[in-house]
Amino acid sequence: MAHSISLSDYRAALTAPGARAPVVTSLLARLPIAMVGLALMLYVQRETGSFAAAGLVSAGALVGVACGSVAQGRVMDRLGPTRPLYVMSAVFALLVATEIWVIESHAAVPVMTGLAFLVGLTEPMTGPASRALWNQLVPAGRVRDAAFAYEAISMEVFFILGPGLAGLMVAMPWAGTGVVVGAACMIVGSVGFASTRAARTHRPDPRDRGSGSLLGALAAPGMRTLAVAALGFGTLIGFIEVGVPAAATLAGNPSAGGLLLSLLSVSSVVVGVLYGLRPWPRPMHLRLPALLFAFAALLTLLAVPSTLVGLCLALLVVGSLITPQSTAHSAAIEIAAPAGTATEAFGWVVTSVTLGAAIGQSLSGQLVERSGPPLAFLVAAGIGVLLAAVLWLRRRTLLSTPDRDVSLAGV
Repeated sequence: MAHSISLSDYRAALTAPGARAPVVTSLLARLPIAMVGLALMLYVQRETGSFAAAGLVSAGALVGVACGSVAQGRVMDRLGPTRPLYVMSAVFALLVATEIWVIESHAAVPVMTGLAFLVGLTEPMTGPASRALWNQLVPAGRVRDAAFAYEAISMEVFFILGPGLAGLMVAMPWAGTGVVVGAACMIVGSVGFASTRAARTHRPDPRDRGSGSLLGALAAPGMRTLAVAALGFGTLIGFIEVGVPAAATLAGNPSAGGLLLSLLSVSSVVVGVLYGLRPWPRPMHLRLPALLFAFAALLTLLAVPSTLVGLCLALLVVGSLITPQSTAHSAAIEIAAPAGTATEAFGWVVTSVTLGAAIGQSLSGQLVERSGPPLAFLVAAGIGVLLAAVLWLRRRTLLSTPDRDVSLAGV
C-alpha cells in the first residue's frame, strides 16, 4: 500500500544517483504525449472542416497508442527499454512523415485514420519505461512512492499542457506545425532516454515475469479494475478535449480552445501535489471509485456556462480532480500488478486512458456536431457515474495483499 509522502521525498527521488538524465530526457519525450493526437485532430479539422472526421482520425491514433503501449511494455519487461525505444522512434518518425503527406494530399478519411492508428501504435512508450526504472534507482518506501507520484503528476501536466500547445500551433501559418514539433520532441526525448546509463544497464530479472498468461498483467483481477478506472478517466478527458475547442469555435474564438484546455493544468497540479501529501479516501479500493464519481459530477459544470469566461471558471474546478486520479492509478499498480510486470502494467493504464480518450473524442465529436457541447458534457458525466459504480462493485479486487482477509464492514 502507498505510504504518505512529503515534499522532501520528492526531492530525494529526483536527486537520487543516476536519476537526473532519465528524468530530463523522459520529460522531453512525454511533453507531447497528448499533443500529437490533438494536434493531428486540429490539423485534420483545419484541412477538412469537419470535427467528426477529425475526431475519427484522432481516435485512430489513440487506439494505436492503446495497442502499442501494452505490446511495447511487455517487450521492455523482457529486454529492457533501450532497443525497443530505438526501433519505435525510427518507425514512428517515418509514419508521422507519411501521415502528413496523406493529409496534405487530402486523402479519404479512412486512409488518414488507418495511418493515424499506425502512428499511435509506434509512438515510443517512454512513460512506462521511465516509471519502471525507479525500481532500480531508489529503494522501496516513501521515496519510491514519491517517484511514482512524480511520474503521474508530470504525465498529467503534459496531458493538459499538450492540448494547449497544440491549439497554439494549429493557428500558425501551417496547421501541421504541432504534429511535427510534438513528434520531434517525442523522438529526441525517447532516444535520449534510451541512451542514458540507467536505461542501458536496466536488465529485468528473467525469473520474474508475472503469470505467463496471454493477458499478462491484465490477468490479475485488480489490474482489470484499475483498467476500468483508467478507461473512465480517459473517456471523460476525451469528451473534454473535443467539447471545449468546439465551444470556443461556436463562441467565435477557435484559437482559444487549446488555451482553455490548458487551464485544467492550473488546478490539476496544485491540487495534485497537495492531494499526494494526504490522499483521501486513503484505502485504494475506495479511492478509485470516489475520485471517478466526483470527477463525473464536476463535469456537469461545463454544460452550464454560456460564455468563455464562465467556461474558464468551470474548467479550473473540473481540473482539480485530474492529477489525483492519475497518481492513484500509478500507486494502484503496486497493489494490482503481478510481480515482474511493472512496465506492462503501466502500459495497460496508458492503454485504458488512451482508449477511453478515443471513445470520448469520437462520441463527443458526433454529439457536438448534432446538439452542441453541453449535451456532450452531460453524456460524459453519465458515463463516468456508471463506471464509478462498476469500480465500487469491484472494489474488493484492490485490497492490498495483507488486507485481503479483512472484512469490508462499514464500507
